Amino acid sequence: MARTALVVGGNRGIGLAVARRLADEGHHVAVTYRQEPPPAGLLGVPCDVTDLDSVRDAFDRAEELLGSVDVLVHSAGITRDRLLYAMSEEDFALPLLTNLTGAYRVTRRAVRGMLRRRWGRIVLLSSQVALSGEAGQANYSASKAALVGFARSLARELGGRGITVNVVAPGLTDTDMAAALPEERREAIVAGVPVGRLVRPEEVAAAVAFLASADAGAVTGAVLPVDGGAGMGH
Repeated sequence: MARTALVVGGNRGIGLAVARRLADEGHHVAVTYRQEPPPAGLLGVPCDVTDLDSVRDAFDRAEELLGSVDVLVHSAGITRDRLLYAMSEEDFALPLLTNLTGAYRVTRRAVRGMLRRRWGRIVLLSSQVALSGEAGQANYSASKAALVGFARSLARELGGRGITVNVVAPGLTDTDMAAALPEERREAIVAGVPVGRLVRPEEVAAAVAFLASADAGAVTGAVLPVDGGAGMGH
């Protein structure tokens, strides 16, 4: 059955792979973007999750064109990597505003329609470092780890209404963010990954697509690692 899906931050990287996978499966898909619109073939709606009015406008636009959102994927995220001694208040706050508060804002808006229809799928993109930690990423790791508690609390609130809430935690994925790392650092990370390579965005998208499907109705409050085994034991 075709559903309406909104992928927040779906114009590039993992979010774009998710949007394409959901579209390939027959869903009506809209993606949000801040500056760079998505490639042709995907409906793009501008949205800045740090601005509540922008979130409201994005949902209104997506629902006007495609109908009420059945599947919400929050893939928007930023980093402000600094060692703690050099991390300013702004450096710490910005990732939390985008990665965590942004997830709260879009989820709260999406749930309204899901509750009326008694069906919904919410998937939040976290990260392996939420569980394992990473030097220089205390802010990013905190924002991504908080998504787990957020999702599991909502899973308890909403499960009886046919709405599932899950988290996917990718490892280092072959995106522009990984490409921007120094080669030496990237190789060191890959050396600690049991499968011996970066994760492909399409592999993350496949996990999200399952959690967004009707077949995943009994899966909620889960944290699904797609990290090549890097986070085992965390």
